[in-house]
Amino acid sequence: MAHSKALLVLENFIAGKFVPCSSYIDSYNPSTGEVYCRVPDSGKEEVEAAVKAAKAAFPIWSSKSPLERSRVLNKLADLIEHDLEAFAQAESKDQGKTITFARTVDIPRAVYNFRFFASSILHHMTECTQMATVGCVHYTSRTPVGVAGLISPWNLPLYLLTWKIAPAIACGNTVVAKPSEMTSVTAWMMCKLLEKAGVPHGVVNVVFGMGAKAGEALVCHPTVPLISFTGSTLTAQRITEKSAPHCKRLSLELGGKNPAIVFDDADLSQCIPITLRSSFANQGEICLCTSRIFVQRGIYSEFLKKFVAEAKKWKVGNPLDPTVDVGALISKEHLEKVRSYVKKAQAEGAQVLCGEGVDSLALPPGNQKGYFMLPTVIAEVKDDSCCMQEEIFGPVTCVVAFDTEEEVIERANSVKYGLAATVWSSNVGRVHRVAQKLQAGLVWTNCWLIRDLNLPFGGMKASGIGREGGKDSYEFFTEVKTITIKH
Repeated sequence: MAHSKALLVLENFIAGKFVPCSSYIDSYNPSTGEVYCRVPDSGKEEVEAAVKAAKAAFPIWSSKSPLERSRVLNKLADLIEHDLEAFAQAESKDQGKTITFARTVDIPRAVYNFRFFASSILHHMTECTQMATVGCVHYTSRTPVGVAGLISPWNLPLYLLTWKIAPAIACGNTVVAKPSEMTSVTAWMMCKLLEKAGVPHGVVNVVFGMGAKAGEALVCHPTVPLISFTGSTLTAQRITEKSAPHCKRLSLELGGKNPAIVFDDADLSQCIPITLRSSFANQGEICLCTSRIFVQRGIYSEFLKKFVAEAKKWKVGNPLDPTVDVGALISKEHLEKVRSYVKKAQAEGAQVLCGEGVDSLALPPGNQKGYFMLPTVIAEVKDDSCCMQEEIFGPVTCVVAFDTEEEVIERANSVKYGLAATVWSSNVGRVHRVAQKLQAGLVWTNCWLIRDLNLPFGGMKASGIGREGGKDSYEFFTEVKTITIKH
C-alpha cells in the first residue's frame, strides 16, 4: 500500500533510544477510516532486546529509595500534564474517542496514576510479630520482582498503560510494555518525556506490535516473571496457557457484562443521566460500561420513555468537535461486530427503540467513512440472548423489567462475567443487601465510576484474576519475604 510522507511513523523505545523496526503495521484514524500512522510490527527479536535492556537497568533502579523513585514519577506526571492538550488531541485521533473525554478523563487520569503511585510507595508498611516463648522476632520485607511484562488495551490507551507502568516502576521493577497496535501514539509520545523526567535508560521499554507476535514473545520470555494484562477473556486464556510452563505471576483484568439494577424508589433525575453515561461514555468501549439495565416493573415504562428520549439527544460525530458526545468506534471490524448484535436482537424479536437501524445518522463530510454508531437501546430481550450474555463493547444497552429483589439478583448474576454493577435505590438496607449478593468486583450505588485508587479494582469469574490498586498493585509488583531472628 502506498503511503504519503505525512504519515506518522512510530519506533520502539528500547534502552532509552528510539529504534526503527524492519516491518510496520497500518494504524487507522477511526473517525475518517484512513491510515494515518505506521506502527512497528515487532516480534521476538525486539522483545529480546527490550528484556535485555530492562534486566540491565534493574539493579540500579531497584536500589534507589522509594523517595527517589517517587520524585521521578512526579516529574513524569508534571511533563505529561504540561502537554495535556497535545496528548488529548492524539488520543482522540488515534482511538476515536471524543476530545472532551480525552481531555477530562484519559489524560488527567494518566497523570494522576503516576502521582498516586509516587505517593503510595512512600506509605507502605511491612509486618512484624514476636514469639516470646521461643525468643523470636519475625518480620517481612518486600522487594521488586524484576522485569514486568505489561500489555494494555486500545479503549483507554494511556490511562490503562500508566495504570500498569506507574506501580511497576514505583515498586522498583523495570518494564517492557506492549500497548495495543491500534492505539500506540500516546505511549510513543510518553517515551519522549522519560529521559527528561529522570527515568534511567532501560527502566521503561515500549515495544509496539501485534499480540500474536510481540505480546506472545513477551508472555513466553523465560526471564519476565510477571505479566499484567488488560483485555479480552479469550486472549487471557492464551496468556495463561503460554505462561504456565514458567509459573509466571499474572494479573488479568478482563471483560464485563455489567448490570444496572433500578428499583422503583430510585431517583430517576439522577439515575437516567448517569446510566446514559455508564452505557454510552467512550462509545461504550469501557470494561465498566453498563450493558444490561434491569428496571423494576412499577417504573419500567416511565424509565424506558425518559431513557430513550435522552439517548436520542446524544450527539454523534467528529470526535474533535467539543460538542460531540459519542466519537468513532475503534475499527471497521469492531463496528461490524457491534452492529451484528443489534441484528441478532431484532432477529430474536427484541425491540430496538433508538439508534442502530432505527434512526438516521448524519455525519460531517470528513467523517463519512468513519466507524460511527448511534447510542442504541434494546428492550424485550430474553436473558439467554447473546445480547444479554456476551460483552458487546459498543454503544448498545438492553433494558428489561423485573419484579422482586431476589429475582433480579439471580438474573444479574446469570452471566459468566463479574466485573462491575450499579444499584439504584433510596432504601439503605436494600442497597447493602443487594451489593453483598451481586457477583461483581465493584458495586456502585446511586453513582458510577467513582474510584478511590487505594481500593481494589478487578473482577470475579471470567472478568479476571487478581486486583489492582494502592495495596494490591504493591503486593503484585513485589516479592514478600519472611525473616525470623532468634534473640
